[in-house]
Amino acid sequence: MELRELRAFVAVAEEGGLSAAARRLHVSQPALSQTIGGLERQLGVKLLVRGSSGVTATEAGTALLGEARAVLARHDQAVRLMAGYAGPGGGALRLGIPLELPPGLLDPALAELAEACPETRVQARHLSTAEQLTALRAGELDVGFLRERPSGPEFDALLVVREKLGVLVAAEQAAELAGPDGIPLDALAALRWVGFPRAGSPAWYDELTAVLRGHGLDLGPEAPEGQTLIADVKLAAVASGQAFALAPPDWRQPLPDHVTWSPLVGQPLVRRTWVVWPADSRRRDLGRFIAALDRPVRE
Repeated sequence: MELRELRAFVAVAEEGGLSAAARRLHVSQPALSQTIGGLERQLGVKLLVRGSSGVTATEAGTALLGEARAVLARHDQAVRLMAGYAGPGGGALRLGIPLELPPGLLDPALAELAEACPETRVQARHLSTAEQLTALRAGELDVGFLRERPSGPEFDALLVVREKLGVLVAAEQAAELAGPDGIPLDALAALRWVGFPRAGSPAWYDELTAVLRGHGLDLGPEAPEGQTLIADVKLAAVASGQAFALAPPDWRQPLPDHVTWSPLVGQPLVRRTWVVWPADSRRRDLGRFIAALDRPVRE
């Protein structure tokens, strides 16, 4: 048995279905089904029973589930323990960051880290919140910047940014919709929201869409899983005059002349970013990095 097979089995058993587990693991449902089928053939037992209400573990599957969780926990603990010996004298500090991160957030902390731990190399990867959590649990990241705070004792978290989101709309529409305090959220009801897939950050997606629907917006179908909401996608959709996108006031991407940013009346949408790391990490360079970020929350 391979670790990836055990992770796949645990995800399906915990989620109660292939679809939800595939979203959690960021793999396709057919690939996940093949992995589970291969594991069952390898062991010579039926692990899961598929029914109308979802997937349930068999007696053998229930027995394996406890063992698989223990194996994965020991593996992840070993990876984190070994990372602790890298310390400030060597090794890489692996960061996960979302596509949009406020300018100036990382620079001071990285500068302090470089001065205190000059032999630590920093490696950064652009990943969604869900992808970062998966990588943190697998020992593939040392610290991440997430849109939602993980629950439970597995991770420590520090709120570092709170952004009051505004809206990107075509300039002509902004002239019609904007008042002295910005654009009311319910005034955007005739436009399509350029959103991100729920799988990327489920808790933040649910919070955001609840506010949008509460102001009378029909959000339409969810964005396809795996779609990355890069700046060019936002701007192209907004420029058509049929859509709006959300963005913070200090968004780095230059705006074309026919697209403008406006605040939302009452500032109903606040995007939070937490820095998250394993609670049992012993890395001294990680501690210095977190300490450099531990300043009053940026607005």
